[in-house]
Order: sequence, then C-alpha cells, then structure tokens
Amino acid sequence: MLGLIQQEQQRQREQLQMIPSENYVSKDVLTAVGSVLMNKYSEGQPYKRYYQGNAIIDEIESLVKTRALEAFGLNPKDWGVNVQAMNGSIANLAVYLALLKPGDKLLSLKLYDGGHLSHGWQLPNGKKVSHTSLIFTPSYYSVDQKTQVLNYDQVKRTALQERPKMIISGGTSYPREIDHQKMRQVADEVGALYLADIAHEAGLVLAGVNKTPFPHAHIVTMTTRKTLRGPIGAMIFTHQENIRSINQSVFPGLQGGPQNHTIAGIGVALHEAMEPDFTIYAKQIITNAKTLTKELSNLGFTIVSGGTDKHLFLIDLRNKQISGKKAALVLEKANIIVNKNAIPSEPSSLWDPSGIRLGTPALTSRGMKETEMKKIASWINTVIDKYENTDVLTKVGQEVKDFALQFPVPGLDD
Repeated sequence: MLGLIQQEQQRQREQLQMIPSENYVSKDVLTAVGSVLMNKYSEGQPYKRYYQGNAIIDEIESLVKTRALEAFGLNPKDWGVNVQAMNGSIANLAVYLALLKPGDKLLSLKLYDGGHLSHGWQLPNGKKVSHTSLIFTPSYYSVDQKTQVLNYDQVKRTALQERPKMIISGGTSYPREIDHQKMRQVADEVGALYLADIAHEAGLVLAGVNKTPFPHAHIVTMTTRKTLRGPIGAMIFTHQENIRSINQSVFPGLQGGPQNHTIAGIGVALHEAMEPDFTIYAKQIITNAKTLTKELSNLGFTIVSGGTDKHLFLIDLRNKQISGKKAALVLEKANIIVNKNAIPSEPSSLWDPSGIRLGTPALTSRGMKETEMKKIASWINTVIDKYENTDVLTKVGQEVKDFALQFPVPGLDD
C-alpha cells in the first residue's frame, strides 16, 4: 500500500490536475486528517454526545463551527452550521429530508446544463438516477439555448409552472455566477425554500471574488475539497430555527459517528482561507481560468457560454471532430488531466458526451499564472489537433511532465 501511495504522490507531481473539483491541501490539513482523531467515536453534537471521552472532540468541532461562521461573515445568533456531513451529496439529502416531505417537488438546474446528481436527477425517460429523485419529485430549469447562461425570467416561468417546495441553484459545471437575489425572488414568489449549493465556489465566495448567497438563501451547502482547499467533507449553513432539524437529519438520520479527523482538517483549511494570501490565490484562480478560455478560444475552441466567471469552464468539442471521452483519454496520455462532460442541449450521452470540463484551482495552488496558462492552452491544442499521432502525445507528455515538476505540490513539497 505504501508503494501505491508513493506512486500517486509522484503522479500528482508529474501531471497537470485540471479537474475543477480537485485541489491540493496543505501539509497542515494532511496532518489533521491523518491524526489520532480518527480513533474517537463521537455520535451527536458537541457537548451532547452519546459516548464518553469526547471533551477534546467537543472543543475541536465547536472551534470549526465558529471558524465556519466567521469565515463567511455570519452572525451565530442568526445562523447555524453543521460540519459533520461526509460529502456534498449527503449534505444535500440531509437538507431535503429535514425540511421537506417525501414527494415534495424540487426545482434544480438540468444536469446537462451544469446541475448536479444530488439535486434530484432522473433521465429524460423517467429512470431514477439519484436516490433524491426516488424520494422527491424532480423538475428542472435550463440555461438559455442561445447564450448558454441562465435567464431568470425563464427560471421564474418554470417555477410558476412547477410550483416546487424548494428551488436549488448551483451544480457541477455551470461556469457563470448565480444571481442569488433573483433566485430568492423567484422562490418567494412561489412560496419555496431557496437552497444555494456552492460546492464549487465556496472558496471564491469566502474570498469575496464570487457573489455570496448568504443574504438571500434559506440554506447554503458546500463541499470543502474544491476551491476551499480542504479535505473531502461538507458544511450546511442555515438559520437558527432550522439547524436542529438539519443536525438530526445528518445524525441519526443518515450517518453514524462523524469523521473527527476530517472536521479538524476543515477547521485548518478555514483558518488558512481567512489569511490574506487566500484572497490573492482566489483572484488568481479566476484570472487563470479567464486566460485559458481566451487562449483556447483564439485557438479555435468553442467555450460554452463564451467564457467563465469563476474557476471552471467547458469546451464544446463538436467542431474538433472528437468526443469528450476521447479527448479526456488522449489528454491524460499527455499528462493533462481533465474530465469528459455534457454540454447544454447535449446531443450525445453522459458516458460519451461532446465536451470536457477544465478548472484552475489545483494549477493555481502550484503557483502557476497567466504565462503558464498560455503554455497549457498550446499543449491542449496540439493534443486535440494531433490526437491520433502517438509520437506527438508522447512528446507533449514528456514536455508537460518536465514542466509540472518545476512547480511544487502543496502538502508534498512544502
């Protein structure tokens, strides 16, 4: 096992991690997550545990909650936070089960247009994909077919037609900012709760470079591994009148004892994110993403929605005569790691879609800036243009490896 872990460490050094849901954590986060805290079982909330021996665990989780509220500028008299959900999908399901009844209708962004499985996805033929769609009744709003961005008047019309109990924003591949004020206005008009899932944007929101949903949303969920640079985990924020229901939905509703080591790692990541350097980092993430989209567009790539407002973007590859699945595979051979992804109005299947998804959080964590983004755009162009030429892929792969090794990996080389 140690040998395999060491191989993975070297892979992370030698390749360019461009999947936007991945990042590198610091050595301090790694230390917390790998600590003896995983030895303790702690069902319940701080100071209300089922087992004894949790005095220190209580202090740790309480500190993390305090940091979470402070990091997002929230008054603890008004807001509460749960830090025990093991990932974003569990966090979202906990919210639905706490605040809705089985069969209630959800309204969320269509998966092909950037939404997420945990928001209640089912296939167009009615096949239930997410368990959320088994318990609740899903419905969807879409991006505008021409602009590929949200038209909030269209969202409103869909909401008036569907009359959901909860409206959800956010997802996995929508490259533009969400207007949370408009989403709340739509929710209020139909008497729905508004859940803002900022799994991807959490670090950008904390740093103030993306819009905050907190003045408008009833509930905010987020993962901690992406732009927040924490471990795999999640946080649920809601007003004090709902936090007890949320806590009980997580435990005993869905989970047993929380992962204390993960919670501690989240606390370390929050501390790091409140340092001034993190705002510089978050700004550079967006600058890098915008630079990449501009360079790739100049090279003839079709960028979904024409660009990005945050850390991720999509490429529609149909004009390049290569599928998203094939593109992701040949880029991996060249040590560039992206993922296949559906595009709005996807004409193919999710297993072999027309696009790829790219992001800049991990590249930025290694210290790369605009000059490096231009080099990476050039390599991507070469690989996609010459993807059937094995010699070209080998040559680019070696160039990328030599290039990547010049930049330290946080947690491994710091």
